[in-house]
Amino acid sequence: METNRQKKIAGVIQKDLVDILQNAARDGMKGVIISVTRVRVTTDLSEAKVFLSVFPSEKRDELINGIISNTPVIRHEMAQRTKNQLRRMPNLTFYPDDSLDYIDGIDEALKGKKENPLDNPEILDKRQKR
Repeated sequence: METNRQKKIAGVIQKDLVDILQNAARDGMKGVIISVTRVRVTTDLSEAKVFLSVFPSEKRDELINGIISNTPVIRHEMAQRTKNQLRRMPNLTFYPDDSLDYIDGIDEALKGKKENPLDNPEILDKRQKR
C-alpha cells in the first residue's frame, strides 16, 4: 500500500511531467497527445515508474522510445522544477499504458465487431500487473 508521502510525491512528479512532455510534443509532434496516466513511487522514494498514454496509439512506441532516450534531460528538468519540494529526484522509468487499447477491444467486442470474449475467454490478452 502506498503511503501518503509516496502519493504526494507521485502527484508532484505527474503534474510537472505532464507539463514537460506536452510542451515537448507541442514543439515536435503536431496532433499527438501524451498523458501521464499513473506514477508509482517506491517506498524509499528512489524510483518512479511513469505510465504514459499516447494518442494516436500508432505513435506510442516511437514516442516512448524517444522519451526513454531523453530520460536524463527530462529528469534534470524535473529536478529544477521540484527542487523546493523534493530533496532528491527519483530515477524515472517510463512504460506505455495500453489501457485505452484494452478498453477499445472490449468495446468492439461488445458492439459485435469482434468475437465476444464472454463466449470465448481464450481470445482475451493476458494483462500483466506492473
